[in-house]
Amino acid sequence: MTAVVFGSLPFPGQSGDRVVSKAVSAAIAALFKRTGKIEANLRAEPLAKLLQGSVDGFDFIGNGMLMYNGLRIEAMELYVQAVSLDFSAIFSGQVKLRQPTQASMRVVLTEEDLTTSFNTPFVVEKLQQLQYQGQPLYFQNTQMILNEDKSLRIKTQIRVGESSDPIEIDVTSHLQVEERRKLQFVNVTHQEDEAAIALGQALIDHVNNLLDLDKFALDGTQLRVDRVRVQNKQIIFYGIAQIDRFPQPKTR
Repeated sequence: MTAVVFGSLPFPGQSGDRVVSKAVSAAIAALFKRTGKIEANLRAEPLAKLLQGSVDGFDFIGNGMLMYNGLRIEAMELYVQAVSLDFSAIFSGQVKLRQPTQASMRVVLTEEDLTTSFNTPFVVEKLQQLQYQGQPLYFQNTQMILNEDKSLRIKTQIRVGESSDPIEIDVTSHLQVEERRKLQFVNVTHQEDEAAIALGQALIDHVNNLLDLDKFALDGTQLRVDRVRVQNKQIIFYGIAQIDRFPQPKTR
């Protein structure tokens, strides 16, 4: 019976789990402006369970994922132990959950990803919400550097108000997770001159207020980080993704 049902679908010659895996991969790719290689693998035993939307496990691995806000993710891995899908929605290009699920998560950001992200209009606009001594700030040439001692260095140039001369900001800190959802720059040291230290600290305080994962999660999802590693010019996050509903694709 299962073979007859899948044989009538528009993926001839493929097993049911591969049919659904490809459909899920396409639906996830649609959430991003651009992706590199992505692959979703579903496991169901016996295969007939798929007809009821019951999946024993779900693994997703993707790389080179560019979000619509300009933020880039080097690699993302999600591992779900059990999930219940609306099987009928799969073949209309949608992924619908019958009930919320939870996935183990591993996310990798490179030094280049971080630098690019801090120069996107999406992040620059948030940075420029900060005012200093009652004047607006204008950021340029922001650079993120991951050091061998696992610290992060932020270098940027900031124009204050109408001034045409930018102030050089150069701070080093470590990354810490608070309440599993807030990323914080801590143990901050300043390399800039005395006149710029107050501005540099104001910037760090502002960035710490911005780095709440709930502000960046896709619609219908919640991210919680349990561990952060800084190594080989990468930041690696380990945690949990709570998925209440599958996000809807953006309009390209």
